[in-house]
Amino acid sequence: MPAASQTLLDDSIVNIDDWMAKEVQIVFGEQETNAFTNGDGITSPKGLMTYPKIAAGSWSWGNIGYIATGVAGDWPATNPSDKLLDLAYSARAGYRANGRFMMSRHTQNAIRKFKDSLGNYMWQPAQAANADATLLSFPVTENEYMPDISSGAYSIAFGDFNRGYLIVDRIGVRLLRDPYTAKPYVLFYVTKRVGGGMQDFDALKMLKFDVS
Repeated sequence: MPAASQTLLDDSIVNIDDWMAKEVQIVFGEQETNAFTNGDGITSPKGLMTYPKIAAGSWSWGNIGYIATGVAGDWPATNPSDKLLDLAYSARAGYRANGRFMMSRHTQNAIRKFKDSLGNYMWQPAQAANADATLLSFPVTENEYMPDISSGAYSIAFGDFNRGYLIVDRIGVRLLRDPYTAKPYVLFYVTKRVGGGMQDFDALKMLKFDVS
């Protein structure tokens, strides 16, 4: 609920309402990303990381399948990038066609140092404006609210997020002016309603940094 003085609103040459809505949208975006990742499903959307997880070889509906690195809190000592291939190919072809990786910046930093047998970096920067960086030819999404690499952490997700996780945006951002409660300031009461949850448990897989 940001505020502005009536004098500012009277003298401003820009539309304060529109500017305020855009600024608040940035804050909402961060809150939504956190909720879609870690929300409890009660006072926020049910986050991706809160669903039960099971080894991909024993996967069943209602759970998200995972591949283990084989080392608690770390990559294997040899050929660590093979685990990324295992993760990508644990998803069926229909989901892999639109698949992408999602991870935090710290996890991405570790992966950006992986090289192939010729010394070329496996992580490739975006080739055009508004494009995504790629890893093993799949786009990469950076999500600050994904867990960093640690023992037992599910630090990397892969799959078709459009099919796997459903996001519902009720009516967008609403802005209501209140010039009475805090005179001489005008309060801007900004609200947005969203929901989210898994709709296809077979569409997403995770990489677990643990022995099994």
